Amino acid sequence: MADYQAPLRDMRFILNEVFDAPALWASLPKVAENVDPDTADAILEEAGKITSGVLAPLNREADEQGCKWAQGEVTSPDGFKEAYQTIVEGGWNGLGGNPEFGGMGMPKTLVAQFEEMMQGANMAFGLAPMLTAGACLALDAHGSQELKEKYLPNMYSGVWTGAMDLTEPHAGTDLGIIRTKAEPNSDGSFNLTGTKIFITWGEHDMAENIIHLVLAKLPGAPKGPKGISLLLVPKFMVNDDGSLGERNSLSCGSIEKKMGIKGSATCVMNFDGAKGWLVGDENKGLNAMFTMMNYERLGVGIQGIGAAEASLQSAREYAMERIQSRAPTGAQQPEKAADPILVHPDVRRMLLTMKGYVEGGRAFSTYVAQWLDISKYADAAEEDRRKHAEGMVALLTPVAKAFLTDRGLDACIMGQQVLGGHGFIREWGQEQLVRDCRITQIYEGTNGIQALDLIGRKVVGSQGKLYELFAEDVAGFIEENSGEESLRPYLEPLAAAFERLSDVTEHVIKQASDNPDAVGAASVDYLDLFGLTALGYMWARIVKAAAPKAGDDTSGFYSGKLKTARFYYDRLLPKTVSLAEGIRSGSDSMMALTAEEF
Repeated sequence: MADYQAPLRDMRFILNEVFDAPALWASLPKVAENVDPDTADAILEEAGKITSGVLAPLNREADEQGCKWAQGEVTSPDGFKEAYQTIVEGGWNGLGGNPEFGGMGMPKTLVAQFEEMMQGANMAFGLAPMLTAGACLALDAHGSQELKEKYLPNMYSGVWTGAMDLTEPHAGTDLGIIRTKAEPNSDGSFNLTGTKIFITWGEHDMAENIIHLVLAKLPGAPKGPKGISLLLVPKFMVNDDGSLGERNSLSCGSIEKKMGIKGSATCVMNFDGAKGWLVGDENKGLNAMFTMMNYERLGVGIQGIGAAEASLQSAREYAMERIQSRAPTGAQQPEKAADPILVHPDVRRMLLTMKGYVEGGRAFSTYVAQWLDISKYADAAEEDRRKHAEGMVALLTPVAKAFLTDRGLDACIMGQQVLGGHGFIREWGQEQLVRDCRITQIYEGTNGIQALDLIGRKVVGSQGKLYELFAEDVAGFIEENSGEESLRPYLEPLAAAFERLSDVTEHVIKQASDNPDAVGAASVDYLDLFGLTALGYMWARIVKAAAPKAGDDTSGFYSGKLKTARFYYDRLLPKTVSLAEGIRSGSDSMMALTAEEF
């Protein structure tokens, strides 16, 4: 299997040429003081070295070895502790963190590229820094000054890691029915009792402390989601001077045996009167947790891209080297016994589909990250700009999480298929990517839940107002570039797909007022329709950046972009037609069967 190499050339292209990220950063004073183009490029270069040279070589062995649990203690796979120290020494945990508490203050548009490299190189390992960054984000946004000063510096440095503890054996999506309780103490702390499951890196030996953000219910709390609080619960107590004290009353009861991401520990965590401190206001825990969740949801979408990129690299190399049969047009390499399988149309179909989703998905994740940066860092005087960005983040986050992971798994399966029988064999690596990528569709809210969030809460719930933000952006791009000769073959089909999406959006909003099942029946197909159209928009922006340079391009980079865009528009964007028809059929056939008829 090809060794994973960070796709730095494409990342630089997306950042600098497609989105002109340096101009965005310069327009945000709080970002501009921390990053410039040279700094960003140096960060990308170093991230590429660490992920390709340190993390990727550990990936397969960690999968085979897995984590080990004994008497409440978890041992990480060989090499993980040392690799984690490399991450700590480089300050990578705090890349996007608040500089006031030791973070580097880098924009999400840049951090997203590092996250993709890390997830593509070694997803199981990458979950630890990813969850720590999310926990830091929630704590920084909602925690008291005292908590932030006490915990954030060591979390940003990586000396301590973070974990999020939501799910319980009986409560996954419906967090309103959790049973974990938090009883108040006279000193302002709380004692937590309960069990949480599916806690990624909830226990391990890579860092000296683990800071859990735990959802629990306080005495007398209202029923349902409005009665949930968020508490910070450290594995080891932290003294006033910052040193570690006695172990808190929490433990890992077991770790799960899983389909994939076997190199990470998925823990059952038991809280037996563990001491914790409130993050944010009482009964407002979901507000704080969703700050972390939204961050993680984009991060999970990026995991899908990372896995797909790794699969594409392996499949591309294999297709160029594996000889099998002759090209339909005649022998391409007559000196050999057969031609490389790259000559076969179906192999090209798979590779180009992967390339279309991976490179278009990378652009889309950066596009969402751009709105996150504006929403977080826009000057106080730019309230309208910030509100606009917040609306875009709310609308696009479920699309980023679900569409990018759905297409990520599709890409990994295609990569496996390119390798044929070798794709099914462990040593070639493709089967691991399929297994690892599968979880991305499930955790941080299943993709079905993301689809309901998109169409139910964001589109129908706002009566189309959030959708209009995206619609204005796409329509503006089409109008601004209508005179561009290089874009003309793309703008017309993009406009048609966009009109199709807008018509269906209006159709579902109208249906929802009369039919309670309309939203659920349309949800997944609607998200796919939205995602395909959004990536069509991304590919149009890619063409705009690449076309002026394609004529003199001897590397094949820019000309390859134009040809991949053409494939996307010819073969993938037309899927929007069938999706729209399916949505318009309504819910009748979906809901017609009785339970017995299943």
